[in-house]
Parts: sequence; structure tokens; C-alpha cells
Amino acid sequence: MLLDYINSALDKATYDKLNDDNSFYGEIPGFEGVYANAVTLEQCRNELRETLEEWILIRVSKNLSLPEINGKNLRISKVA
Repeated sequence: MLLDYINSALDKATYDKLNDDNSFYGEIPGFEGVYANAVTLEQCRNELRETLEEWILIRVSKNLSLPEINGKNLRISKVA
């Protein structure tokens, strides 16, 4: 379920090659603050995945909602 959500979000990622230093910039629309910048596209993708995972953990720890993506919504319930 979590991996499915992460992969669905990453499918929406956009990447650009920056002209000033030829590095790559990636972000996921609808996921505010989730972005990465790296020398290669592969490194950028990996960093974006790590950033997304950390972003999800922070939001869950603060009991904040996560955006729905492709009809998938990740909900975490408190357990006693």
C-alpha cells in the first residue's frame, strides 16, 4: 500500500535539466516541498524518492493529511 502510493506519486514527477549547471531538478506536483536536484537524472530520481519518503513520515508523525493521487489515498489511523 505504501509502496504503491509512493510509486504513483513518482509517476507524476517532472524533471528538468537546468541550463546554468546542467544538473537535473525534479518535483512532484501537488506535493509541496518535495523536490530534488542532482548531477544526473538517476541521482535526481533517487533523491526525489528519498525526499518523498521523508516528507510522508513527517506528515504522518504530525497527523497531517496526504494528497490523493490517482485515486489512492494513504490514511494512517492511530492505534491504542
